[in-house]
Amino acid sequence: MTEQEREKRIHEWAQRLYAQLQDCLPSCLNEADLRNRIDPLLDKFCVQIGLNPMAHAEYSLATGRADAVFNRLVIEYERPGVLKPTLTDRATQHAVEQVKRYMEGIAKKDRHAVERLAGVAFDGKHLIFVRSSNGSWAVEPPVAVNEQTLARFLRWLSGLASGIALTPENLNRDFALEQSRTQNILHSLYHALNTALEQPDGLVSKLFEQWQLFFSQAIDYSEAFGGRKLEPLQKWVRRAGIEIKSQHEAERFFFALHTYFALLVKLLAWQALSRHLGGKISAPIFSQLLAAEGEQLRERLQHMEDGAVFRTFGILNLLEGDFFAWYLHAWNSTLENALRAIIRRLDEYDPATLSILPEETRDLFKKLYHYLLPREVRHNLGEYYTPDWLAQRLLNQMDNALFDPHTPEPKLRQKLIETRWLDPACGSGTFLVLLIARMQALARPLMLSETELLEAILQNVVGFDINPLAVLTARVNYLLAIADLLEHRRREVSIPVYLADSVLMPAIGRDLFVQNCYLFPTAVGVLMVPRTLCTPQHFDRFCDLLEECLRREMEPDAFLHHASNLGVSLSEDDHKQLRQLYKQLLELHRKGLNGLWARLLKNNFAPITVGAFDYIVGNPPWVNWEHLPDRYRENTKDLWSHYQLAGQFKGGRPRLGTVKVDLSALMTYVVMDKLLKRDGKLGFVITQSLLKTAAGAGFRRFKLPDHTPLKVVLVDDMVALNPFEGASNRTAVIILQKGRDTRYPIPYTLWRKVKGEKFTYDSTLDEVKAATRRLNLYAEPVDPHDPTSQWLTARPKAIHALRKVLGQSAYKAHEGVNTGGANGVYWVEQVMTRPDGLIVVRNLTEGAKRKVDEVTEPVEPHLLYPLLRGRDVQRWRAEPSAWIIVPQNPHEPSTAYPEVQLQKDYPRTYGYLKRFEKILRERSGYKQILSKREEEFYGLMDIDHYTFTEWKVVWREQSSLMTAAVVGAYEGKLVIPDHKLMLIDCASEEEAHYLCALLNSSIVALKVLAYAVSIQMDPHILERLRIPRFDPQNPVHRRLAELSARAHQIVSQWDGKSARSEDAETVPIPKEIDLEAILPRLKPEDAAKLLEVVNAYQRAQTELQTIEQAIDEAAAQVWGLTDAELREIQQSLKELSASPDEEETSA
Repeated sequence: MTEQEREKRIHEWAQRLYAQLQDCLPSCLNEADLRNRIDPLLDKFCVQIGLNPMAHAEYSLATGRADAVFNRLVIEYERPGVLKPTLTDRATQHAVEQVKRYMEGIAKKDRHAVERLAGVAFDGKHLIFVRSSNGSWAVEPPVAVNEQTLARFLRWLSGLASGIALTPENLNRDFALEQSRTQNILHSLYHALNTALEQPDGLVSKLFEQWQLFFSQAIDYSEAFGGRKLEPLQKWVRRAGIEIKSQHEAERFFFALHTYFALLVKLLAWQALSRHLGGKISAPIFSQLLAAEGEQLRERLQHMEDGAVFRTFGILNLLEGDFFAWYLHAWNSTLENALRAIIRRLDEYDPATLSILPEETRDLFKKLYHYLLPREVRHNLGEYYTPDWLAQRLLNQMDNALFDPHTPEPKLRQKLIETRWLDPACGSGTFLVLLIARMQALARPLMLSETELLEAILQNVVGFDINPLAVLTARVNYLLAIADLLEHRRREVSIPVYLADSVLMPAIGRDLFVQNCYLFPTAVGVLMVPRTLCTPQHFDRFCDLLEECLRREMEPDAFLHHASNLGVSLSEDDHKQLRQLYKQLLELHRKGLNGLWARLLKNNFAPITVGAFDYIVGNPPWVNWEHLPDRYRENTKDLWSHYQLAGQFKGGRPRLGTVKVDLSALMTYVVMDKLLKRDGKLGFVITQSLLKTAAGAGFRRFKLPDHTPLKVVLVDDMVALNPFEGASNRTAVIILQKGRDTRYPIPYTLWRKVKGEKFTYDSTLDEVKAATRRLNLYAEPVDPHDPTSQWLTARPKAIHALRKVLGQSAYKAHEGVNTGGANGVYWVEQVMTRPDGLIVVRNLTEGAKRKVDEVTEPVEPHLLYPLLRGRDVQRWRAEPSAWIIVPQNPHEPSTAYPEVQLQKDYPRTYGYLKRFEKILRERSGYKQILSKREEEFYGLMDIDHYTFTEWKVVWREQSSLMTAAVVGAYEGKLVIPDHKLMLIDCASEEEAHYLCALLNSSIVALKVLAYAVSIQMDPHILERLRIPRFDPQNPVHRRLAELSARAHQIVSQWDGKSARSEDAETVPIPKEIDLEAILPRLKPEDAAKLLEVVNAYQRAQTELQTIEQAIDEAAAQVWGLTDAELREIQQSLKELSASPDEEETSA
């Protein structure tokens, strides 16, 4: 049965049901009477559409196929008049609970997921639709029985007889790489592409170049798949019989893969429109593709690809500016057969799911893309799709009134019609679809007609993206979201999702001859458009005219004649530029390179023609400046300076590239400047580092170039949640308002996981809230005189206390020695000492980033030093576990020994380094730094006099809390910390212990947590930390040194994991030990010994806690903190540093 036939029968039977109800309701005394009059009609309807109704003592039940939209539909009859128009009525609530119980019982008995069941409560006067979705019940308000609501009820019933439900799980099952049909299509597309690209001037080559041009703005394939990053992709694509050997071949494969994904999306869109509109208008039906073969199939697909199919349905721009129709120009029988297998399987799907279960399809393509690509490959591409719950949270924060789940106020009606939203990096359309869903939910209570609602959505919900595949996916998601409204349209529909760059908008030419034109670079040259035409009123009409004239191959004079009728006053120069543009495109058209450029033009200019917005939301690309593709970095260089995001050298020159600025910062400022109305709000998912690092200073200026202020409304810090699937991104949400001043402190919500609770990428917002707790903190600049300084985030009283700690430090921290990526050369272990004094060493190659041969050689002992690595340092303890070759003179450590001197004095060490010369010269640090200041190929970086002091305080860079420890000489030699450790050089052991005590205090710990990026304990943590110089005459300073020395003794003795008795025997001490279970199994003497060791260990831990409390109290004296302020700091630290296992379960 076709969709049109089924829809016709649904309407016929809805009329019959309604007539029967009108006739029987006056005489129906109870639910049994009603059921006896209605069930026979439903039985006949079920038989007609291929269902088998099943009688049941308590309810009526119909069953369907396993992968249909629903497997079971429960119908709960009630006495006529029992159900009331509101869900708050007691009898109505009872009926709903009955339906839920029946559904849960059937699900348990038949081992079905309750989400695959549906229920309806029915009393002849009202209907209540009940479903389970994402772990919670979705109960719709009661609706009055009429022909329309009965038709919906029958549509739910017909969902049991549907084809395969259009869900991400079913699509993944049928179209992921494991399926032979997918392997065949990818293999066919990849080889057809390689063959077509052998003709460099052909259409396929030009489309591929233009795709590269657009994608190069988002993805650098040499970066994404360079070196070892290529391996997971190679392993994955071998399953499709494809071998990839370079990033260039990877780029071709992704063009083929995107083509396949785009085909699925387009075909599903065609199928959905056939379902919704095919029976109402004369349009090509999707199922007609099944009968087509050879050239006829190619022609029908051509009609789809050029948008003709969708224009027949009244959708003007679903497909335009599309690079992925190239396969029609590389057609062969292998490709045709692979395509036919895809079409055959898709024909078995039923888009009825879109109407019946809208929540199943809102992220349909996002999930499909997730399933299609392995996580590691997606992450190499920088593709992190926003979870729906995170997008929903952001939208709720943007406009509480609009997203309030309670009954909306009538005053919202005008707001719904007039408020404009933009997602400038819309991806697959997550934010757009959620917005559309909310507008649809509000429409009925606000008395908005379907026509008014459709117009409001199309006018007010807009998206941009520079990824052609994302734009196509977002458009189709958008289309599916409004599919039920399309029959109510007054005009043809353009989906307002554009292939456009929100950052690098079309620019005015600088040259004298093109200064009144916008420039648009393409793979076939730069296209120039007169500025006069680039307005919201005229540009779309101009592009449509351009495309129409090209299609008819009109001469330039005819085109100019029609252009003069656009209602724009064109100058002589405008006519010249238009003539040049048209001739340029006409030549391409006549060469067969047609049908694309005018549409791309329309899309690219969207940011300057679509008008301004009340709200801008989204998840902009998180790409660091240094990882941007070269071309894009160069093209955006002036923008970074214009918005003062580049940072400044002392002389005032921009220092872009010397600080780690992020593209999300630039997009924030550009779209607020160009596209946001005054008093409008922007809500972005950004990297928290923009708020917490020096590189974000320009972002924290919160002022546009014309001095328009930007107000920070609030921040959600979700770093601890890691909301992006499989990625440890530092996620934050920020909301800004244009035209208002930022006033500190700012509400800053810190999200933390709750012990024992879990959530996933697919969880709902309510589920995430239940699994987390939120700390209501505040944020303000650490320097009250510099509003661009990093933020301090804590409770208000704690911030007040920390102000006493802030200031200038008497000490400076440094990074440890950096080998420049050649640890496997310089890091060694001692094998033996020879009688002649030479030491035989073996280089440590395990875990080295650069592949290095393992060698064992003798070297002189003079340049061999104990190496302290991150793993060797814990709080109150540092002990080297390896050695490092340091070819620098301790008296002039910033440069390496001259090569001649090294050959004379240390020939064995020189010989060892010489065998690695090629690797050492290829180090990025050598190329960029060392080679410019010295000739020696073996020099080290980040090394100076401070490296060669005997006493140092060190701590790990990567740590959630401070791990300071004192280190002195080891085996009679100075210890060299590596670059993952930070160090402060000290004049004496006592000074080092004083400094270590302060750094390990709760006061510094809170300052670091509140100020720095918590896992980056780099040298900057000493900035703005007022540590006074050690004074041996100061009793508080000496007391701190003594306490630190004792803490080191305790930790050294017990090592946190083992206990050392006086005879140096090591006894393992587990973190948790069940003495009651272990002691009875031991001999009495062994049990006594173990008990003695455990008790001693516990006493030591208690003493250490006492020492650390004493350190806090002494440190408070150093900084002039009161007892109450110290308690506030300790409590805030406990709250902020709690791990998920320590979190309380109350939110």
